[in-house]
This record gives sequence, C-alpha cells and structure tokens, in this order.
Amino acid sequence: MSRVCELTGKKAMVGNNVSHAMNKTKRKFNANLIKKRFYIPEEDKWVTLKVSAAALKTINKIGIAAALKTARAKGFYK
Repeated sequence: MSRVCELTGKKAMVGNNVSHAMNKTKRKFNANLIKKRFYIPEEDKWVTLKVSAAALKTINKIGIAAALKTARAKGFYK
C-alpha cells in the first residue's frame, strides 16, 4: 500500500542525507501516517483511513464529515 494520506494527499518527499564531509546521498522523507478508524454519524458507519498527523489535527478541529467533504472535492478520497 502506498504511503499517501487519504485526506490531504501528502506523500513522501525526496532529499539528501548530508555528512560532515558534505557527501550527499539520496533519502526519502516519509509522511507521518497513522491508520485510524473514524465513526461517521451521517452515514452510520465506521471507516478506516490512513491519515497524516496534520490531517488528524484538522479532523479534530473541523470534524470528520467536513474533512471528508473537502477531501472528496479535491479528489483524494473516493
């Protein structure tokens, strides 16, 4: 399964490891993803989402229904 947030679309970035001698080798910065179950009262069902920590804070702030609505509008969630 891909390491992509289902609500925000965040995914891994590519960068460099830099040594003290300034040697650079490629590395990945993975998104901070958490697999979490949410209850949606409007649909009366539980859904399991792979969300980033930032998306989890957004859900706490605006609610799961509003977060899913914006994710659907942006095309990140079915």
